[in-house]
Amino acid sequence: MPSRSSTRLAALTVAAVCSAASTIALTSPAHADAVRIHDIQGSTRISPYAGKTVTDVAGIVTGVRAYGQSKGFWIQDQSADDNPATSEGIFVFTSSIPKVAVSDSVLVSGTISEYVPGGTSSGNQSITEITRPTVTVVSTGNALPAATKIDAKSVPAAYAPAGDTTANGSVNGLPLRPSAYALDRYESLEGMNVQVSDTRVVGATDPHTELWVTVKPWENRNRRGGTVYGSYTSQNTGRLQIQSLGKVADFPAANVGDTLTGATSGPLDYSQFGGYTLVANEIGTLKSGGLERETTRKQSRSELAVATYNVENLDPSDSSFEEHAAAIVNNLQSPDIVSLEEIQDNNGVTNDGTVAADQTMRKLIDAIAAAGGPTYDWRSIDPVNNEDGGQPGGNIRNVFLFNPERVSFTDRAGGDATTAVGVTKVHGKARLTASPGRIDPADTAWEDSRKPLVGEFVFRGKTVFVIGNHFASKGGDQSLHAQYQPPTRSSETQRHAQATAVNAFVKDILAKQRNADVITLGDINDFEFSGTTKILESDGALWSAIKSLPKSERYTYDYQGNSQVLDQILISPSIRYSCDFAYDSVHINAEFNDQISDHDPQVLRFRP
Repeated sequence: MPSRSSTRLAALTVAAVCSAASTIALTSPAHADAVRIHDIQGSTRISPYAGKTVTDVAGIVTGVRAYGQSKGFWIQDQSADDNPATSEGIFVFTSSIPKVAVSDSVLVSGTISEYVPGGTSSGNQSITEITRPTVTVVSTGNALPAATKIDAKSVPAAYAPAGDTTANGSVNGLPLRPSAYALDRYESLEGMNVQVSDTRVVGATDPHTELWVTVKPWENRNRRGGTVYGSYTSQNTGRLQIQSLGKVADFPAANVGDTLTGATSGPLDYSQFGGYTLVANEIGTLKSGGLERETTRKQSRSELAVATYNVENLDPSDSSFEEHAAAIVNNLQSPDIVSLEEIQDNNGVTNDGTVAADQTMRKLIDAIAAAGGPTYDWRSIDPVNNEDGGQPGGNIRNVFLFNPERVSFTDRAGGDATTAVGVTKVHGKARLTASPGRIDPADTAWEDSRKPLVGEFVFRGKTVFVIGNHFASKGGDQSLHAQYQPPTRSSETQRHAQATAVNAFVKDILAKQRNADVITLGDINDFEFSGTTKILESDGALWSAIKSLPKSERYTYDYQGNSQVLDQILISPSIRYSCDFAYDSVHINAEFNDQISDHDPQVLRFRP
């Protein structure tokens, strides 16, 4: 999953980026006198006044945003109509620091536009705005419109209507049905002063001063307080993003399972980084849920422990080596094999042609030893410069870390960045032509993406084949809150091709040795119920072991308040049907505001 920091402007702490604004406008602007806000908002997502000028729109200022590139203020009409589909609030985009204050009664003239955060190509919904405004302050110190409460009863169970097939699946032109669909309910409150109370945090505070809560306490809840995303139809309608109009320093540092007690209130906005967002003038008091980082059990002498861990762009300049080392030694209990993702080269994002990562790995290995762990060894293959995706110059790659006191690596020459590893049969057993090697690196499935790393390990005299993966990210997919419903998952195409290649390679191993122990693991960047996983599992070659856990425990990542699976360990039939394996998703990162990676590691223990 791509980091939001890679697409945000560094100076922006909260709020959407308005410099990339797109507008939906009529070709012949018209004039309207003394129009009300609910007239402008209309009963669909697109204003009937889009592209037209309006004069003396009356409202009370309910919020002022004086930072970032989305400067402006919200106003709300105190004289509501009787149509629940028409919002009584609207954002006035000023581009500079507004010269109004909360509680001012104002008259606003300007042009109505439909701003699409992220641009129209993003597929996001739009925000109805008054732009190029002329503002007259009529009076000050007025009572604010009462905040509309958003709670479990008021948000429908259905997430969104199916889009109009004649409009490429867009919901923009459909009449809003706020009592039938959650997205319609939120849209009907766009720009209005809203309130949530005593809400549980389901997405920890992030570096952009955002967190996620749920207004539906029991919706797909897990034991640690999160909200599990278990299928493409369980979008979790109670999720709502919280930002703040106050000081960044005053924003609560929340973990999943904490609670914002009391009222959190302010205008309801829409962001490309999360959809509907309560931008708070008033934020509840943080009550800790007492969430603690998990520790898996130690493998027994006869068990092989294999883990996958995305260490999020680790390079020698990072300050997180000691923390990663402590996590591997203490929380993961020093697995015998750790398949690492996102190991960067020796100078990180310096784009000078460096591809070696020996300094990165030495620093991590030394930190693990200093933390009381074993002295690990490692194997990897340096990529071709800037050919494997990730941050330019970083050259992220998959790396095998292993404890030579417990497991040995079978080195076999011939593997490099561009040579495809093969499988032969020797004395009735499958054998790699190179170890370590890469799966078909010239295949277009791996264009601008990490190539799988393959190696042979031996534990207690038994060979185990391990395939380390980091599939293509979900970048470019339409969001759950997009105007297109259901949203398009365009990034699946590449992951499906990647899964096909890995599945074929595993089948090649199993064709030569039916009972071979094969482990395919890593950041698959897709769900355990996804088409990608189904392709990896096709013809019974593999099975995603996270499905051995209860559904409420199946998550490795938290995205926009949805606890979900991105990291997986898939096992061959010899392991699966032995009924002698244990799986653990070790929750040490994704649910915490002070995470050292955005992924939780996974551990598999079995007896080869």
